[in-house]
Amino acid sequence: MLKKEIQVEVEKGVMLPLMEEFYTIQGEGYHTGTAAYFIRVGGCDVGCHWCDVKESWNADLHPPTSINTIVANAAKYCKTIVITGGEPLMWDMNPLTQMLKNEGLRTHIETSGAYPLSGTWDWICLSPKKTKLPTQEVYQYAHELKVIIHNKHDFIFAEEQAAKVSGNAVLFLQPEWSKKEEVTPLIVDYVMNNPKWRVSLQTHKYLNIP
Repeated sequence: MLKKEIQVEVEKGVMLPLMEEFYTIQGEGYHTGTAAYFIRVGGCDVGCHWCDVKESWNADLHPPTSINTIVANAAKYCKTIVITGGEPLMWDMNPLTQMLKNEGLRTHIETSGAYPLSGTWDWICLSPKKTKLPTQEVYQYAHELKVIIHNKHDFIFAEEQAAKVSGNAVLFLQPEWSKKEEVTPLIVDYVMNNPKWRVSLQTHKYLNIP
C-alpha cells in the first residue's frame, strides 16, 4: 500500500499507529486488579513533562496497523479492552470500537480528553492535563476522573475538574510516580478530609508488570 493510501486509512481510523499491545492486570483507577488487554496507540501532543511513555508521542515512529489485526489479537485474551496512548482521541475511534463491540468485547479508554470524543465506550477514564484541557463534551460522559498529583497545587486543579464531570463519575487522585514518596501522604490526608475522592496507585509498577 502506498504511503498516501496508508495515510487515508489512518485518517479514517481503519489503520492506527500501534505502539504496543499486551495482556496484563489493570494497575490504576476503578478497575485496578482486573485482567485487561491494552492497546497503546501512538501520537500525543499534550506534553506532560512527567509522562512515562514519551516514546508514544511521535505517531510516525509506530507502524500503521489494520484494526482487523488489532481486534483479532485482542479477542484472543479477555473481554475487557483498554485503549490508551499517547492520546487515542487524536484518531477516529469509531471503526475500532465498533469492531471490538461486534466481537462482544468491553471497550475502555484512558484519555486526556483533549480531542473530540469518538468511539463507543463502556468506560471512559478521563485524566485531564493542565497543558491541554479536555473538550467540554467529554466531561459529561466520563465514568471516572483520574487526576495526577505532582504537587500540592494540583489539588486545586483536581477540584476544578471534578466540578465539570457528572455526579456519577468516580473521582481519583493518583500520585505522579517520581513524586510518590512526597505526594502520597498529601493525597491520603486530602481524601480523608474530602471523602468524595479515592486514592489511585500505579499498582502495576509495584507488581513489576506492564
